[in-house]
Amino acid sequence: MKRLLLGITALGFLALACTGYGIPAALTAATPGPSEAITPAGFTPEATATHGAGAPGDSFTGSDGSLAAIYERVNPGVVAIFAYHSDAGGDALGSGFVVDMEGHIVTNMHVVSEAEMIEVDFPSGWMTEAEVIAEDPDSDLAVLRVDVAAEELHPLPLGDSALLRIGDPVIAIGNPYGLYNTLTTGIVSAKGRTGESMRDSGESGFYLLGDMIQTDAAINPGNSGGPLLNLKGEVVGVNRSILTDSVTQSGNVVNSGLGFAISSNIVRRVLPSLIAKGKYDYPYLGLGGLGELHLQIVRVLDLDYEYGVYITSIAADGPAAEAGLRAGTEEIPGIESLLSGGDLILAINGKTIHNFAEMISYIVLNAAPGDSVQFTVSRGGGTEDITVVLGNRP
Repeated sequence: MKRLLLGITALGFLALACTGYGIPAALTAATPGPSEAITPAGFTPEATATHGAGAPGDSFTGSDGSLAAIYERVNPGVVAIFAYHSDAGGDALGSGFVVDMEGHIVTNMHVVSEAEMIEVDFPSGWMTEAEVIAEDPDSDLAVLRVDVAAEELHPLPLGDSALLRIGDPVIAIGNPYGLYNTLTTGIVSAKGRTGESMRDSGESGFYLLGDMIQTDAAINPGNSGGPLLNLKGEVVGVNRSILTDSVTQSGNVVNSGLGFAISSNIVRRVLPSLIAKGKYDYPYLGLGGLGELHLQIVRVLDLDYEYGVYITSIAADGPAAEAGLRAGTEEIPGIESLLSGGDLILAINGKTIHNFAEMISYIVLNAAPGDSVQFTVSRGGGTEDITVVLGNRP
């Protein structure tokens, strides 16, 4: 099964949700291409809720609470994004949404990266060019800015993705395969998933993007960068990728019911800094570990616990190395890919950590470069508390 970013610009392990297009003469014929922070004025959930998206404290579901009412309130703030390239790589179509009255729009970085011209189409029919304010490869988010009349701007409020429960209903609005203003529904299938970011670590692949939301809402190529919403009409995620093993004859990936969205709390954390400074500094640990523990691994490594993050590698001169965390060094007879004797991370700042995804999500959501973080590790038959001073991601 392939994990694909929702754009058809590349059919790799992760398929992006932006569809490759030529100059869009007919959107019905979609042909794929190859495919804290400083808070700026006007950007708060309360502020965004006052401009065309309901007054603060009002229910965002509209007068009757129906999906139709939510759509009528939210859709004016969702846009289609065309990214044009002059090379053979082709053009791309994705989605995005307005976040403030300054004309800032959030989408995925993979939708607009290296584009020579970016077009934003509003549901009203208004079309305009946009400039890229910031691109963040660690979160796969990009911030655009458009210069349009205030009546075109309908900012969508950010919800609290931490409040989502597995089974909660969610809504996706976007432009799958160039079909403008499409609404689909589903549930939160899981929380705290990870996926490859757009930033190459230079050592062992790509840094991980944490705290992702898994959903079965139908999202397809062209949905990338569009909002995943709760039933209040609040943005709880930014649709990004799907996991699938199916493609069409034209090379487009097929929705499998396994979609992934960047959580709104990641957006909330990085967006003000992206707008104000053009970047966000991510905390850096400098270690690698097993994604999950299984009984056979626990037995082979002779671990004292059946949960946690087993450290398999430590970056030289990184924060983990400087703090004295240890990776496995002892060979295991008959097993070449795993070394025993490493630390097993059990908790961070007193919070139990069950797997690598939980560790990444906790660090990104709760810590910044320069912070001191206490790791509780299992080592040599006992437990130790080790303080790590986080660095900046290289």
